[in-house]
Amino acid sequence: MGGSAYRERVVTKRPGMPPAHPRRSSADPFPPLPVRRVERRADGALPADTWPLTLAPIAQLVREGLDLGPATVLVGANGSGKSTLVEGIAMAFGLAPEGGSTGARHRSYDSESPLHEALQIIRGPGGSRWGYFVRAETMHALMGYLDASAADSYTRDPTFHRFSHGESFLALMQTSRFRGEGFFVMDEPEAGLAFEAQLTLVGRLNELSRRRGAQVLVATHSPIIASLPGAQLLELDGTGIHPVAWDDLSVVDHYRRFLAAPRQYLRHVLDGLD
Repeated sequence: MGGSAYRERVVTKRPGMPPAHPRRSSADPFPPLPVRRVERRADGALPADTWPLTLAPIAQLVREGLDLGPATVLVGANGSGKSTLVEGIAMAFGLAPEGGSTGARHRSYDSESPLHEALQIIRGPGGSRWGYFVRAETMHALMGYLDASAADSYTRDPTFHRFSHGESFLALMQTSRFRGEGFFVMDEPEAGLAFEAQLTLVGRLNELSRRRGAQVLVATHSPIIASLPGAQLLELDGTGIHPVAWDDLSVVDHYRRFLAAPRQYLRHVLDGLD
C-alpha cells in the first residue's frame, strides 16, 4: 500500500470540515440525512450473471434499493457481500474506494467492484455532502498519507504511526473529520480493536448517529459493534438482505454458544479433540 499518492481535497472552511451541529431531537423527525436512499441508476446496468450481482444481497440492493437511517449496520459471513455493498455506496456518494474523504485520490490497486456505477444516491433535503470512509484492509496506507501530509494540513493531527492499529483508528475518529455533519462509512472497523476499544467505538458511533446531519453506515463481524443502539440491523446471507434484531443475529448466537462450550466448536477444527 505504501508509496501511493493520496490527495485529500479540503473543500470547505478551515480546517476543511463542516461545523459541529446539535444532537438530533424528537422535535426534528426529518433530519437532513446525507443519504436517504440508495437505488439503481436509470442507466446503470450490470450483467446479472457476473460478480457482484451473483451475490444475493447485491442483486437485491440493485433490484429493490435500500433506505438508510441515521445508523445502519450490516452483518454477515465472509463473502456475503458486506464490504462490496458499503464500498459501492461509499463510492456512489463520492468517497474514495481505499478510504478518506470526498476529496481523496488515493490509489494503490484497482480492486473495487463496478457496483457504484449502477447506483445513485438519493440525498436528504439539506443533507451534508461531506463524508469519510475507513476500511480495515487499507487503513495503513491512509494513516501513512495523513502522517506524510500533516505539515500541509490544518487538521493538527497526531502522528498516527506512533500508535497501534486500534489506537490510530480511535485517534482518527477524534479529529475534526468526524466532528460535524456527514456520511461516515466504515468497513470492519473492529479490526485491531480490543474488547474495551470496541465498546469505545460503539460510544463514538452512537454520538455520531445522534448528531443532527450525521449518518453512519458500518459493515462488521463484531456482535459488539452490531449492538449500536438504535441502528437498523441488516443481516446479509445467500438469500439476500434481512432486517434482524440483535438477539437473532447468527454471529451473536455463535459467540454465545462458543463461550458456553468452546470444545463443541473446536472439535470440528482440531485433530484429536473429542
